[in-house]
Amino acid sequence: MEVLLKKEVKHLGKSGDVVKVKDGYWRNYLSPQGLAVPATDKNLKILQHEKIIEEKKNDKIKEAAMEIAEKLKKISCTIVRHAGEEDKLFGSVTAMDEPIKKLGIYHIPVKVHQEITVEVNIWVVKEKEE
Repeated sequence: MEVLLKKEVKHLGKSGDVVKVKDGYWRNYLSPQGLAVPATDKNLKILQHEKIIEEKKNDKIKEAAMEIAEKLKKISCTIVRHAGEEDKLFGSVTAMDEPIKKLGIYHIPVKVHQEITVEVNIWVVKEKEE
């Protein structure tokens, strides 16, 4: 039986693929889980329409992420910390990859969208002693 996958099925295919499966597999697993429909012309057209809608939705999300990225480019953040000799910090300012242990300017990548990464400037400065 030929079916049209609505969602990705491990070891079978991705969404939109037309695959051949045994009737029992379709009847007992794919259909009840909502993972596939029979590969008819009507179902193919419906899936194509759903893909177009999904692409438009993803384009809007990406556009919004681009706007956020442009705003983030303009931002710089200042972090004030105690520092000892040779401008080494007591403790550290942690980032996801490696901790910041010295005073200075750092460019930290921020992932706004799966396709969009922007760098934010971080200034780590010494706290004034009173």
